[in-house]
Formats: sequence, structure tokens, C-alpha cells
Amino acid sequence: MKKLLGIVALGLLLSGNAYSEKFESNINFKNKITVKYFNQWLLDNGHHQYLDKESDNIRYILDRSVCKSKTLEEDYNIIKKCIGADGTIIPNSDLKFKKIYPNNLNITIYKNRWQVHPRAEPNRDTLIYYLWKTLAHIKGTFDKTYNFYEIKPSKEPYEFKSNLRENKFVKKQLKKTAILSYLLFEDDKIVIDEVSPKEKLGEFFNDETKFRSNSVGKSMVGYLAGHAICAGYIDSLDTKLNDWPLIEKTLYHDQKLIDLLNMNAGDHKHVTDVAFWDGTSNDDLNLTVYMHMMNGKKKSKSKYNYHGMLPNLVFNYIKFKSGDQFEKFLEDVFQRHVKIKNSVIFFKRKDGPEEGKANSMFYADRYDYLRIAKTVMNDYQKNNCVGKYLKDIHKRRIQKKTTKEFEDPAYNPSKEYGGYFHMGYSGLKKRVVFGMSGYGGNSILIDPETSTITVINSLHYRSKSSSKYHYNEKKLSIKPIKNRKKSKWKNF
Repeated sequence: MKKLLGIVALGLLLSGNAYSEKFESNINFKNKITVKYFNQWLLDNGHHQYLDKESDNIRYILDRSVCKSKTLEEDYNIIKKCIGADGTIIPNSDLKFKKIYPNNLNITIYKNRWQVHPRAEPNRDTLIYYLWKTLAHIKGTFDKTYNFYEIKPSKEPYEFKSNLRENKFVKKQLKKTAILSYLLFEDDKIVIDEVSPKEKLGEFFNDETKFRSNSVGKSMVGYLAGHAICAGYIDSLDTKLNDWPLIEKTLYHDQKLIDLLNMNAGDHKHVTDVAFWDGTSNDDLNLTVYMHMMNGKKKSKSKYNYHGMLPNLVFNYIKFKSGDQFEKFLEDVFQRHVKIKNSVIFFKRKDGPEEGKANSMFYADRYDYLRIAKTVMNDYQKNNCVGKYLKDIHKRRIQKKTTKEFEDPAYNPSKEYGGYFHMGYSGLKKRVVFGMSGYGGNSILIDPETSTITVINSLHYRSKSSSKYHYNEKKLSIKPIKNRKKSKWKNF
């Protein structure tokens, strides 16, 4: 019997037959692997109501707490140590298997989309899956592409004060849409603090859960550039990156830092929002690969051209200039200046040369996003070195002049851009507002003249006003600032 059990268990482990028929027919092998991890997460985190425990389609995986394998890829070799060549379990090996049940959810997998398709109207089951996918990415559960720069919490984190008021409209928006968290900060206090209801998505995260930034990470790099200048690693916004061999034969050579920060580098003939001229993604490979592709490319007339590669270029330049002090530099900013309460994470590619590994994808919990925004506001108000940098990039902002082919999403209706921050918001033209914007409806607006901040963490957003996933950006982001009077900081 022991021999039979070992053979059956090993066969089940290697078979990969762990999914319902609907998944077998609708998703490719890579997505099957991802769904396997999703089902395991549901089991491990007590979400048993979403699993079909009556199914005959059950997978068995090795319980790593016994044989100490680190990854599923190692399981086979570990099992060989616990199971003899004849298939019998080796005495005293304590080999154990964990049951992984198929889920009972009706999930739509979007072909060739890493996240929810921007025009989709997903059901709750699909949102649960894609929320898990974004949260699990930083754990390397199903994607072995990235390591991380993890900045540990501050020893003395900033603690918020609150004077909460109920807002039925905000509650209704979170119940209707895919917003995960909404924070409104006024006069040094949190005044509205809401999360997605449990019956929507709230049961799958807590206040320490790290949310994916998407393009909000670009603004984090813009803020770090100011700190790099103030720390003496970079001379000024007018510095040319000519001391960096990586860009020597590209169109970015002999360009000023401010033009790279403003997405104003004259590269629109070669790279677009998400891809290069040949269709290659501009954010999935080591930066050195892209600089090799740009070898010999000529600069065109400068104009706003928003895309994901330039923040990675500037981020890696900061890394180049700070050398072996790079991670200490990140700690100085987030631990000692921002005073984060939980760790924050930037992606770091595993492959390729070290000089191109830094990536602007960023993760933080909902309150640490607010801590960062508050620190940006404080810098501006105090007029310290970084505050002067923020004023400078605001002064040197450019017009976006977007086209029908590329328009800003409705949740980020700004007309100007500077230092990887969105500026010149519709309805707030006379206000100094620093905006951060990311796919799925992620939005942070900072108004230092009224000491007002809005922070929205969102999984999915659809521009069509009739969509159930279209949140009211005017009432959630614009009006809280527009309705406020300028404070004592107006003279800064």
C-alpha cells in the first residue's frame, strides 16, 4: 500500500492535471501554472468557500514544511530523497502531500494582458483572481523575472492623526467600483479613510498589504531624482548624462536630465507608450537591451512622449551615480525622510548586466503611499532642497498636447507634465498640483497650497461613464482640492 501511495502521489504531482475543464480549454500552459498558485493561495489563506472540495479534479503537491524544498521546480528532486527508487516512501521521511482543490469561480483570463483589460466589465470572480495576481507578483510566486530592492521600515515611522468624517458618496463608490482604498488628507489629518467592502474585495487585503503602483512608480523615480540632486550624486536638472557609457551611442546622449524627466526627449519615432518600433515591450527587459536597440538612433524634435522606459533610464542613472551607496540612498529617502511604517519595494530584474536592473515598478501599503505624498507636500512647503527641486520641475513643466492615439485616462485629466508628475489638472488650472497616475485607476493628487491630498488605490477602471468600473474622479480627486482655500503656504 505504501508503494502504491508513493507512485500515485508522484504521478499526481507531475501530471499538472489540476484545473477544471473551462480553464483547460481557455488558457495556455503559463496561465494554468498561474491558476494553480491562485488555488493554493485560496487554500492557504482560508478562502475555502471559493474552492470545489467535492471535485475529483484534485492536485497533490509536496508539503515543503517537511522536505524543505524552496520552489515547485525543486519538488521532484526532493521527492526522490523521500521516496525510494522502487516508489516506496522511505521510512521516517515523513513525506506529506497537500491537497490543492480546483476553484469554483467563473474567471475570465484576458489574452495577452497581464492585468484586467481596460475595456473589460469583469465579474467579481475575475477581479479576485487579478487582485491576487498583482499582490503575489512581489513574492515571486509565479514570475521568476524579478528580484527586489526592499526598503525596510523606519525605526520611527510617521504616525498619522485622524479626524474622520463619514462620506456616503465615497462608500457608494467603493461598493460599486474596483477601488481598493480611498484616503483624503487635509490640514495634517486623515479625514476620510475607506476600503473596499468585504463583500467586494476587502476580504483579500489589510492595511499592511502592498498595492501595485503601475505608473505611479514613475513619479517615485521623479521624486528620487530630486533627492539624488540634493545628495550631490547629480549636479542639477540641466546635467547631461554624458558620463554614463550605457547611453553613449543613443539619442539620449548629450540630453539634459530635465528633458528625460519631462518625457521630452525626441524619441517618439522609436518608442511609444508601451513598445518600440518593432513591437518589443519597453518595460519587460533589462535596460541594457533597450539601449543596445537605441544604438545609432537619432533624436527628433522634442515633444511629450509618455512611455515606461525613460523612468527606468533615470532610475538606473541614479544607481550608476550613487554606486555602492544606491541602496543606502533609497533607505535615506524612505526610512529617514519619508519615515515609512512598512517596507516598500522597487523591482530589480534578475537578468542582464547590473547597470540596467533597476525598475520603477513600486509597491507600498495604502498608508505608506500617503506618507510619501505627505512628504512631497512637506518638502514643497518647507522650501528645503527637495522642495526647491519640486518647484523647479513645476516651473519647467511642459504641455502634453496628447492626441486621439494617446490620451490621458479620464481619472487623470491633466494637461501638463513635469519631472514624472502630472500637472495642470482640469478644474484646477490655477493650483499647484502634483499628480501621480497608474493603470487601473491608481491616482494620487497633492496640493501643497491647501495641504490637501487624495490617494486612490484601484484594481480596475474603465473610462466609459456608463461602466460600473468608472469612478467619479471629479468628486473623489478634483473637488476635495477645488473646494479648499489656499492656506498659509500660498506664499511659498
